Amino acid sequence: MLDKRKFYIDGAWVEPAAARDLDVIDPSTEETVAVISLGDQADTDAAVGAAKRAFPAWAATSPADRLALVEKILAVYQTRTDDMAWAISREMGAPIDMALKSQAASGTYHISTFIDAFRDFQFVRPLGDHAPSTMVSWEPVGVVGLITPWNWPMNQVTLKVIPAILAGNTCVLKPSEIAPLSSIVFTEILHEAGVPAGVFNLVHGDGPGVGTQLSTHDDVEMISFTGSTRAGIAITKAAADSLKKVVLELGGKGANIVFADADDAAVARGAKHCFNNTGQSCNAPTRMLVERPVYDRAVEIAAKVANETVVASAHTQGGHVGPVVSKAQWDKIQDLIQVGIDEGARLVAGGTGLPEGVNRGYFVRPTVFADVTNEMDIARQEIFGPVLSIIPFDSEEDAVRIANDTPYGLTNYVQSQDGAKRNRVARQLQSGMVEMNGESRGPGSAFGGVKKSGRAREGGIMGLEEFMDSKSISGWDRDA
Repeated sequence: MLDKRKFYIDGAWVEPAAARDLDVIDPSTEETVAVISLGDQADTDAAVGAAKRAFPAWAATSPADRLALVEKILAVYQTRTDDMAWAISREMGAPIDMALKSQAASGTYHISTFIDAFRDFQFVRPLGDHAPSTMVSWEPVGVVGLITPWNWPMNQVTLKVIPAILAGNTCVLKPSEIAPLSSIVFTEILHEAGVPAGVFNLVHGDGPGVGTQLSTHDDVEMISFTGSTRAGIAITKAAADSLKKVVLELGGKGANIVFADADDAAVARGAKHCFNNTGQSCNAPTRMLVERPVYDRAVEIAAKVANETVVASAHTQGGHVGPVVSKAQWDKIQDLIQVGIDEGARLVAGGTGLPEGVNRGYFVRPTVFADVTNEMDIARQEIFGPVLSIIPFDSEEDAVRIANDTPYGLTNYVQSQDGAKRNRVARQLQSGMVEMNGESRGPGSAFGGVKKSGRAREGGIMGLEEFMDSKSISGWDRDA
């Protein structure tokens, strides 16, 4: 068992002010893999204080110096990917191959794309030819609190920490207390890369504790949060009295619209995407909307994919899916699968209980429901597990209506070989992102949603601007 009961404050590993220990559980074995301490107000104050003291000097550094530091972070990160993958696999249950090739690799990807975006970033830009002496200046916000989830740890940590420090901010990171080990490795990487004391700080804690303390702290100018919609609402309310900037990337219930003219691999591709990361992705296409002429065949294909999806320990190599992150999450998924059965949806694959041959670990059977209506709980709630709901539709207008009939709006998907139809539908879908025919978003495109998915825009130029305030300056001497 690893002892990880220290925080990183002002450039050094320090003992917590008050020891409140928490076991980190390996979801493949249900055994303790590490122990951490949860911070209290004194720890939060110390981290925020260090960040506040470091801010003036860091904000005054040149963009070239900040870029050079992040390039060094990337170089060190690439030497620690095996350590990062091990930590992610043990803390949240990603199979070790997936933890290396997708989870840890997402950090490399985002650091690299931010470096590319930052090279050409203009901190002072002309408003336009109509106002030649008016400029828009982009300035760091100040001390930022970063609260990240457990499902894609390095994806979210790098989407927040890297643009925050590139923009000239200082920060305090509170990773999920369920999956803190990867953030400890990340902190070691930043320390080795030479991040100045106080620019980056790490305090472990839960949402009601350190999360709320950061959200209400008068010296924190911004909160960037990724997690559940429920927690995002609570953070927004907590931050209201101090009028700090709040940026939220929240849940999703993505619709995957499969038209009758979709390519032959569309249904299998969508089902595999839903089950990826054991369904623990906010942008998972968990509602598959299928045009009636191909509906029965689509149900057969999706059920076949589910039945052929191997579930196994995160410790073993291979292309299987692992457990979900915790017993609480497992219980929630089991309850919602039973709700789907009780609601009258047709269970065509999976179901409640552990997979065959499994007697420990938080493993879930990949599950497919057919004949789902969009009013059912399984079509409206974010299950956050490997559960796919298939809904028939009769027309393009019907598909758009069903897809948009949700409180969420993160990612939707369209499958059709008719380019004009794809473009038309994509413009009508109420979501921050639309992916079509299996094509992923391009490097540097922003990740974020609308409605109850929050309105963050993480990644690329927009992800940099999110950690800055814009300033209008008139009377600028362009010859100076």
